[in-house]
Amino acid sequence: MKTTAPAAAMLLAVLSTVAQATPAQYEGPLFDTHLHYNQEAWDGNTGPFPPSEALARMKRNDVRAIIANSRPNAGTQTLAAARETREAGVTVVPFVRLYRNRDDYTNWFRDETIYEMVQAELARGTASGPYRGLGEFHLYDSADANGPVAKKLIVLAEQKKLAVLAHVDDVAIDLLMANAPSKGQALRLIWAHTGIGGPPVERVRALLERYPLLMGELSYRPGLTCEGGRLCPEWRALILMYPGRFMVGSDTWVNQRWSAYDETMRGYRTWLGDLPDDVAQRIAWGNAATLFGLR
Repeated sequence: MKTTAPAAAMLLAVLSTVAQATPAQYEGPLFDTHLHYNQEAWDGNTGPFPPSEALARMKRNDVRAIIANSRPNAGTQTLAAARETREAGVTVVPFVRLYRNRDDYTNWFRDETIYEMVQAELARGTASGPYRGLGEFHLYDSADANGPVAKKLIVLAEQKKLAVLAHVDDVAIDLLMANAPSKGQALRLIWAHTGIGGPPVERVRALLERYPLLMGELSYRPGLTCEGGRLCPEWRALILMYPGRFMVGSDTWVNQRWSAYDETMRGYRTWLGDLPDDVAQRIAWGNAATLFGLR
């Protein structure tokens, strides 16, 4: 059937409207900077997400590198050594997690056996190379940043040029930085769930200005996205102001997060598509790749 000129013009207008309503998503590689491979996920390869399944999820989402930190560290060791990891083309950047079990979540900052465990893991290394960082750790009370083991680990991290992945509020950021030999000017601290606890964007910006190596990881960040899964205006403005300071991660802290891995990564691709191409690439991949020398 022949299409008349007015009908063709109307069709083009409709297609243009649809295209504008569906912005392009980010299509490049991802660096998952907050991945846990905890005991319940793999359980000696008998759990619901053995290496083959975990790596399949990364591969189909074009996740090409991960910060692996696991409870216990055997999970990270397993991913680092797995044949499936090499076949999937995924680079494992291993971190020493401070938890042997769930009891350690609330006591690590004063437990000398945690410091001993960290030293032993650092000496051991992994099949993918030496450990590159410490954490993720939690501080449910900001003041615990001044715990004796917390202080020792921050000094150790700066001395050995290890990154630190910290699930803390903004007050604890200042306390942790104050315990570093450089007073926060040389400590590579990654703020898990940047701004968790609810500080305004202005406070996050002030911390980025104060600490030149502070990086933001954006999983589980309430208020980051608004309608349609796009970035809220204030966060978009902050990211554009500091395009070299943010990264993304899955935070697979429970098996449900592994089940939702595809959805999580699609969500990132949606709001990354709302940014200039070069900025999106830096946050999705480039910032973490630069930090850990993968370029």
